[in-house]
Amino acid sequence: MYKKVLGLSLLLSLITTYTFAQDDALRVNYQVNPNRNVELNYEKADLGTYTVVLDFTTLVNSSGSERRILTASGKMGRLETLTPTNKDQGITFSYKYSYIRGKLKPKINNDIVYVLPYRKGANTKVSEATFVNATYFGNTAPDDWKGYYFYTDTEDTIAAVRKGTVVSIKDTYDTDKPTEVAYKSSLNEIIIEHSDGTLATYRGFKKGSFKVSVGQVVFPGTALGLNSKYSESRPYGVYLIVTYLRSADLEGARGQSLATTKSLYGFITPNFYIDQNSKGAVLRSGQQYEVESTPEIVTKEMTKREIKQLPK
Repeated sequence: MYKKVLGLSLLLSLITTYTFAQDDALRVNYQVNPNRNVELNYEKADLGTYTVVLDFTTLVNSSGSERRILTASGKMGRLETLTPTNKDQGITFSYKYSYIRGKLKPKINNDIVYVLPYRKGANTKVSEATFVNATYFGNTAPDDWKGYYFYTDTEDTIAAVRKGTVVSIKDTYDTDKPTEVAYKSSLNEIIIEHSDGTLATYRGFKKGSFKVSVGQVVFPGTALGLNSKYSESRPYGVYLIVTYLRSADLEGARGQSLATTKSLYGFITPNFYIDQNSKGAVLRSGQQYEVESTPEIVTKEMTKREIKQLPK
């Protein structure tokens, strides 16, 4: 059988570009059962959700569309089952597949109030991030673009803004020697998947400072690692983007340049808890905030068991 693996990974940086690469993030395999059914299964490197575009280049003696958009969650599972039209004959098939992190068009929980991404009591200055493709490469910023820098005067602990599962950690880049650059795409990062399918990407960690691991469930205020600075003229900080997968047009994204590529992801403008007089507010660029929280925000998405395990 002909099988071609085409992996699509999103560089969830402020550049928001897409790279197709052969890798082992997700693999699809198959088995033929005695009843001639064909099971298409997947294995993944992490617990995060992926959208898989499965294209049948040959499909004989089984019905269904040639292209199928499917969801893969957990480490392994069933993607699809092919049933023979004629039970006395086997299915002839060949396929290729591509994939991208995230659940396609998830139902977003707009009632969530996020906490600021530092330890309680810390002070942070907020600045809205520009869309780097538009600033440097002539692209057009998405209509819903929203990203933030959160600065601190000294090195400080970055904390989770919402409950979720750590699905990716990149701890590759040296942070001991800041350089004078306008922007830098090579930053250590963590991606946390939330229960509604949104993804929070935090970028700018000090190398070797991560306090969590892939697969770990974190809560609002959970320490993730230390912030860093990539430029001597900038303070310490972390970048935060909250996204969701809105398109699975992976073929359309292939071969696009930085000037023409369109984001397959939509961007969320979170409501943050800033004080007791506000249940949640959109942050103001240039504003200084003290990190606050409430027990209700921390426990909102917790299970009963998780709540019982909280320190008294």
